[in-house]
Amino acid sequence: MGPTNDEDALPLKLFSRLASLRSAPLRSTLSAIAMAFALPACAQVAPKPVEAANDADPALWVVKDKDTTIYLFGTIHVLKPGMTWFDEAVKTAFDRSQQVVLELVMPDPAKMQTLVMATGVTKDGPTLTEQIPADKRAAYAKAVTDLGLPANAFDRFRPWLAATNLSIAPLSKLGYDAANGPEQVITAAAKAAGKPVTGLETAEQQLGYFGGLSQQAQLQFLGSTIDELPKLETTMATMVDEWAKGDPEALAREMNESLKDSPEVAKALLIDRNARWAEWVANRMKSPGTVFVAVGAGHLAGQDSLQAQLAKLGVKAERVQY
Repeated sequence: MGPTNDEDALPLKLFSRLASLRSAPLRSTLSAIAMAFALPACAQVAPKPVEAANDADPALWVVKDKDTTIYLFGTIHVLKPGMTWFDEAVKTAFDRSQQVVLELVMPDPAKMQTLVMATGVTKDGPTLTEQIPADKRAAYAKAVTDLGLPANAFDRFRPWLAATNLSIAPLSKLGYDAANGPEQVITAAAKAAGKPVTGLETAEQQLGYFGGLSQQAQLQFLGSTIDELPKLETTMATMVDEWAKGDPEALAREMNESLKDSPEVAKALLIDRNARWAEWVANRMKSPGTVFVAVGAGHLAGQDSLQAQLAKLGVKAERVQY
């Protein structure tokens, strides 16, 4: 059943531009943006003038044999305007590829609406505010009202959905926009060049990873997000800087630190997904051609990275030097 009033429609508005997943409390959530969903903020802000170009050289890897080449590119899902990254080795790899593969190709808005309502919104039971530990309720209420919403706006949200929105909705006020993010830029370039764009996962799968988390893990995720929100601006700026410098290990430390305390979240949103993607890459290597794969940068760094999972399958990924 669809929403009946503006308050019920809130999750649909916030998810109207859902782009890609990967998260755990704030640092790892941002990796899905860097690593989660690229959502619009609830309040509109005046567009800022385009800044002077800032050259970035994000990390790129390649897996290849005699007749197959697969590039692995790590993305930050939202960026400020003025950063140039779609050039040099990244653009060359894209131009050489016949196919583009992202984490997700978004379904139409009506389908996304149905999925979000089914997986992230409840109709009865305790409100989210009642489920949050008493010592975090004031900070939670402030985080919601800082978005220009009533304190009870997310009360029918499941904890993972509230955490994701709280992590990402403020980013537009800081100047970040999914329109500047690699996924949208790459998708537009692929369409212009007539290259097919496919997804490693579906929206059902991605939302299901969150929805499948235990209630305890979801509340821990939300609690950690609340704790980290005051550092949002600094954390995001640091991650973008590390991404732009092509420093995946520093980026991994920044993104995935909070995963250490959330093994269930780490397994569902990072480790298991990387293992499945590694199998996809290994299988794709059996067919000739060149493929450009772009996933959240957090998946291409750290001990459980996609490259590490590929190594377990006997497939070597090499860093492209440029």
